[in-house]
This record gives sequence, C-alpha cells and structure tokens, in this order.
Amino acid sequence: MTEHKNETTSAPEAVYFIFGATGDLARRKLFPALYSLYREGKLGERFAIVGLARRPRTDEQFRDDVHSSIREFCRYKPKENEEWDAFAKHFTYLSLDTGKVEAFAPLKAHTEQLEASYGIPGNRLFYLALAPELFGSVSRNLRDGGMLESNGWHRLVIEKPFGYDYPSAEKLNEEIRQVFREDEVFRIDHYLGKEMVQNIEVIRFANAFFEPLWNKNHIANVQITLSETVGVEDRGAYYNKSGALRDMVQNHMLQMLTMIAMEPPARLDPESIRDEKVKVLRSVRRYLSEEDVRGEIVRGQYSSGSLKGKELRGYREEDNVDPESVTETFFAARLFVENFRWAGVPFYVRTGKRLPVKSTEIVVEFKNVPNNVLFARKQDLQPNLLVIRVNPMEGIYFKINAKKPGNDMKIQPVAMEFCQSCQVGINTPEAYERLIFDAARGEGTYFTRWDELAAAWKIIDPIAAAWREHNIAPSTYPAGSWGPKQADDILEQDGYHWWPVNGQEEDNVIWVSNTGK
Repeated sequence: MTEHKNETTSAPEAVYFIFGATGDLARRKLFPALYSLYREGKLGERFAIVGLARRPRTDEQFRDDVHSSIREFCRYKPKENEEWDAFAKHFTYLSLDTGKVEAFAPLKAHTEQLEASYGIPGNRLFYLALAPELFGSVSRNLRDGGMLESNGWHRLVIEKPFGYDYPSAEKLNEEIRQVFREDEVFRIDHYLGKEMVQNIEVIRFANAFFEPLWNKNHIANVQITLSETVGVEDRGAYYNKSGALRDMVQNHMLQMLTMIAMEPPARLDPESIRDEKVKVLRSVRRYLSEEDVRGEIVRGQYSSGSLKGKELRGYREEDNVDPESVTETFFAARLFVENFRWAGVPFYVRTGKRLPVKSTEIVVEFKNVPNNVLFARKQDLQPNLLVIRVNPMEGIYFKINAKKPGNDMKIQPVAMEFCQSCQVGINTPEAYERLIFDAARGEGTYFTRWDELAAAWKIIDPIAAAWREHNIAPSTYPAGSWGPKQADDILEQDGYHWWPVNGQEEDNVIWVSNTGK
C-alpha cells in the first residue's frame, strides 16, 4: 500500500483505540470504515488499531472478527493473502475493565510499544463506542492512567445519545471537559457524514441562482422527512426510554434543518460553519405551553398493522417494551426559524418507525405563481420543488412546469433529476469513513459542538416537559401507514400537503434523469 504524505488526502500517523470493540457498532460500521480508508490510501501504513472490551480475545481471534465484519458490511471486499495480512497486522486486542484506572497501565505500555514499532509520534484517537454514562469515567481513567502523556495530539470521539436532556448533557460535558478541551472532542452524528447532507452547503453556496431565492420571499415551506419501515427490533429497552423525539429529532432532524436554514458562513472553516448552525438553533421558536405543543406537535405510536402483505405487531407488543408505554415512535412538527431570512416560513418535520417507505428527503417548496395570471388562469400549476434525497437514494431533483407535447397548450410537471446512487461506478463512502477520517485530521466541521448540542436540547426539553406535565399521550397509527392524521392536518391548515418521498412519486410527473428513465 502506498503511503501518502499530504494530510489533505491521508490521515496523520496515529494509534486508534476502539472501546467497545466487540460490540455491534464496531462490527457494522467502524471496522468496515477503517478498511475502506486503508484501501483508498487514507491511513497510510504507520498506524495501529487497538480493540478494547471486557471479554477475552487473542489478537488472532480479534483479527478474525474484523475480517468477518468487513466481509459482511464493507463496500470493499477483503483481499486475501498478503494484502489482507498487511492490513490485519495493524490490529491488536486487549481485555480492559474501563472502570479500573490501574487496568490502563498495561494499555499504556502496549501503546508505547506500538508507537515505537510504527514510528507514530504520540497521536492518539480514542473512539468510545460505549454507553454514554461511561464517557466521563473513561475520560478520567485515560488521563489518570497516563494515556494522555504522549507528545502528540489526543482526540475523543463519542457517539449519541449525549445526555437525556439539557441538564444531563451539561453534566456529561463537564465531566469530559475536565479531561479534554472542546477542540479535542468529536461528537458524532452520523447523518452529518452522509454524502447529500454534506452536499447541502455546496448546493446552496456554490450556485449563484439559489441565494437570491433562498428566503421567505420565494420559499413557501420546507419539508424534512426521515421515515423508517422497521420497528424497534431488538432496541425495545433503549427506545422505550428515548422515543423518536430524543432518538431522531434532537440530532438528525435538527441538524438537517440547520444546514438548510443557516446563513452563508464568513469563512469556510469548521468554527464559522458551526457558528451559523448555532444561530439557527437559537432562532427556532420554542414551544413552552400546552396549547403550543398540542397545536404544533404531533406525537404518535404505531399499533398493529400490515405492510406489503406482512402483518406487523404494535409497539406495545414488541419485545422489551412496556405494554402500557406512552413512548412516541412518530414525531411531526411545524417549526419556525424566527430570523429575518425565514420569518413566517414553516419548516415541517416528520420521522417515525413502521412507515410505508424508508427514506430521508428534504423538500424545498417555492411559492407558486400568482393565481389568475397568464397560464395559471386555465391550468392547475404545481409549485416548483427542489428535493434533496439523502437516503437510501442519493441525489437531487427540480420539479418545474413545462408544456406537454402536442397541439394543445397543456402544462405538466417535469422532474429534472441527478441520481447520484444510480451512476455506474459510484461507490459512495459511508458516513463513518468520512467522520473517522475527519476526526483523525482534526477537521470538526461535521461534528457537533457543545453550544450546538445545548441549543438543540433547549428546543427539545420543553416539548418533552409538556408531554409529561399535561399527560399528552401519543395518538396511535397503524403500522405501515404515514402516521396519525394530525400530521397531515398541520400542513392542511396552511394550505399545503406532504410531498411524496422516494418510491412514491406522482404518476403525472415526467422524469428527465441521468438514470435514463
């Protein structure tokens, strides 16, 4: 494997510590991401990866686990013999009780041995694929166990959920900040690593014709949908404490909203970009009263139903779920960003489990042409749309009005599509590849800063408090449907409707696409 010297294309030499190395996240996401980076020359050859967990494992057993993980989940399939051996030799494993500071002494000695062997100048990245309540204690034991005494940089990567509400998040942050500086902490929201989420700022700020239109004068509404066909699966115990509000809205949904609504940053650097995102979150209208929450928020929970001929059980019938649970599996809201650019423009968001289609899409609906003017006098003109497809299809399309071929002056909607997922030869990097690579380079743009996280919790907490204090139980919806009727009502009150998402396009739209359809 050729080693790259340019830090823009290759991560600096470092030791990567994967805490929770026998867990599901490491198996499904982290090991495949590291292998993809290696295959593309982004790790070079001077690196080491140390797997850490309680259960005993030999290096050989650990490497077999890594091979199995990559074979099943990686976009690159592992090559055999010498090339695989060259990658696998970078992996070692130690059994570690993270609650005992004395257990870190052998880890320190092992790390120094690896750094001497590979010529690594003390750079260490700690990835905590652990329960959030362990973040603080592990950070302290890293410090007290001597793991932060090397000459290079030290970075901490942590997964959501980061707290259960603002007070718990603040407490957790204080524990971490006793050990690591803010610029050393990388809070992952994997949605920020997705290709089309990162593409939002390019679409907005690299195309001159968007900026004059990107405001309340020309945009009627914005719709953000994150729908899942699955139920809670084996996450019933976790989900019963979390719900859609904390599991999806506090992070993924609000992050996409900030990318759409943010002002152009003064500079193209991480802090300038995150400054603008924080401003958006601070401008989101807070819903503090029972009336506000009942009128602007929809809380739902799936009951038994069916999808594609398959019978589906309700949420309360799922494994490890309280049969009296009032946890929401669906959330929809009408949000407002109360600043000069967006005053009065509704941002409709919805997310849920057991919905008909798996899709993440952002629809920007532009204001329609005036009624009874020119073509609108005799035609039912559709509004123009810009649709950003994030998952599972990646791409964008514009919906415009055009003349239907023929002698009559008939107008029909035409969708002009760029389907990135459909291009032959496209092998889009997974979100974790981008984020691990960025963390190793100290690039914080697509990680969540503390003040950003704090502002998000201050939007979420009043909603959760109102549900709790006023006994606002979720409305039920059949599994396989699009959620409670109230989710449609909040748009109909404003004269709008939810636009179809991927897989449910309207029949009367003509598609002009790079897919050839």
